[in-house]
Amino acid sequence: MQVAAMSGIESLEAVMRGDVPPPPMGELMGMTLILVEEGRTVFTLTPGGRHDNPMGITHGGAAATLLDSAMGCAVQSTLPAGGGFTTLDLTVHYVATVTRETGPVLAEGHIVHRGGRTATAEGRLTRVADGRLLAHATTTCLLTLPAQAPAAAEAA
Repeated sequence: MQVAAMSGIESLEAVMRGDVPPPPMGELMGMTLILVEEGRTVFTLTPGGRHDNPMGITHGGAAATLLDSAMGCAVQSTLPAGGGFTTLDLTVHYVATVTRETGPVLAEGHIVHRGGRTATAEGRLTRVADGRLLAHATTTCLLTLPAQAPAAAEAA
């Protein structure tokens, strides 16, 4: 089955199983999707040198990318085959510094509201070692859903 024919959750599960390759951005960042449920996803990443800014700490964009991915994929997990989304806004609140010494982190996203045209989600970035909150975020996504067949066509 091709990804275009899969529901959002089916395509995410296929990525997680390795049946389809992960998105190039995920590979570039070193992110791994480790959990998919309807309305919820979790990614992991271990901060390293490729994530550093000139000060030697993990660039805030790494946290933003993880959170955007986790929240966006939580939205994606609710979409039917042929559905898609795009991020309309992303707000990230950084509450602790992330460095190579932080060790592995988890980005968890979950749906807050899913409507017909938009969806909102929240996310948390935490340190695996002790669950410490590193950042939290919100997003609004614009949904593109496949056209529904007219009721008369369904009855035929």
